[in-house]
Order: sequence, then C-alpha cells, then structure tokens
Amino acid sequence: MSFMTMLTKKFAMPDPAEALPGRADAIEPSEAHFVNGHSLTGPYPDGTKTVLLGMGCFWGAERIFWQLPGVHATAVGYAGGFTPNPTYHETCTGRTGHTEAVLVVYDPETVTLETLLKVFWENHDPTQGMRQGNDTGTQYRSAIYVASDDELEIAERSRGAYQDALKGAGIASTITTEIKVLDQFYFAEDYHQQYLAKNPGGYCGIGGTGVACPVGLHQGA
Repeated sequence: MSFMTMLTKKFAMPDPAEALPGRADAIEPSEAHFVNGHSLTGPYPDGTKTVLLGMGCFWGAERIFWQLPGVHATAVGYAGGFTPNPTYHETCTGRTGHTEAVLVVYDPETVTLETLLKVFWENHDPTQGMRQGNDTGTQYRSAIYVASDDELEIAERSRGAYQDALKGAGIASTITTEIKVLDQFYFAEDYHQQYLAKNPGGYCGIGGTGVACPVGLHQGA
C-alpha cells in the first residue's frame, strides 16, 4: 500500500474485509475510575444507563463528562468500527473503522440523555467529518452510539435542533455526526483512562463552535 493510499484511507472508513483482524482477548481496565473510584467495567448501579460519545480526542471529552452531576462513571475506548479488541495504535491507522469514544454511565433521574447531548454538541464541532480541529482521521469523527431505538430518536431529534441552531448562528456547515444503535464498546488501554486527571497538563483538543444547543435546557443538570 502506497503512502498516499494510506493517507487517503485515514479519511474514509475501511471496507470490513480490509479491516485489521484484531484479537480474541479484550483490553480490560485494571483499575477503578481515577477520579471517583467507581468500577469502569461494572456491574453498574441499578437504573443507570450508558451512551457512547465520540468528540475527537477522547482525553478531553472524558473529562467533560466525569464532572457532570449524575454521571456515575466514564471510560474511554473504541467503537463504531470492525476490528475486535483493537489497540490504540491500530485504531490510529484508520484500518479498524473505530472512533475514539467515551462511555458515559449515568443516572437518568439526575441527568437526562438530552442534557448529555447538549453538552456533547456544545463542546466540539460536529461538522468536520473525519477530523476534529488539528486531529485528523477516522478515529476523530463525531459519533453518538445509543442502546435503543427510543434513544436513537432522541439523538436524531437533538441533531436536528442543533443543526437549526447552527443555521440560526450563520453557520452553513452540515452536521456529520454518526448516530446509530450500538452496544459494542472496546475499552482503551489503562494509561488512556481519565488521562487528564492523571496528567493535568496533558493535551486537550476539545473546542466547540460557540453555538448553544437548545436541547435539554430545561432538563437535568
């Protein structure tokens, strides 16, 4: 494969037949959440729900969500692609099809999915396709992966509302966020989990459009 072909592939999803083979053994976090001490892998408390959110580099994205009231735990990993149990290095090649994602475990009695999505939309630019700022490649694409058709409807409705908000602010770009029902999440390596709590001066590429999202303004935190 030529260099130019490899470069192009990073900006387009690989064909499943071309994806890296991965492995049978999963990466399992060996420690509890660095900030709140909760289990990353569960079992989670009764009544909690989960959503997977891709906003570019998962270090900064995870920090946003672990600070929200009602969020029980967060973890970073890979989702939306084809390679089973990928590594960080493999995901960065663009040949797994995965995006960097944050697993958010939350109590819907305290913080609603609509409110989490409001935070999601406002803290990155969902119109950039296979990139987020200076971070480029399929692993940085914007994504919302939910657990049910009902949640899919909520996510799609929130996308429409934020698209309208962008238009109202004079931004003509179209939202490229991938939204689908997905229950497969692969945990990232230990050193990525709660990275910015362990390394406060570490890289954080998170940045929004400056446009407020009307979704969830009167709900949750």
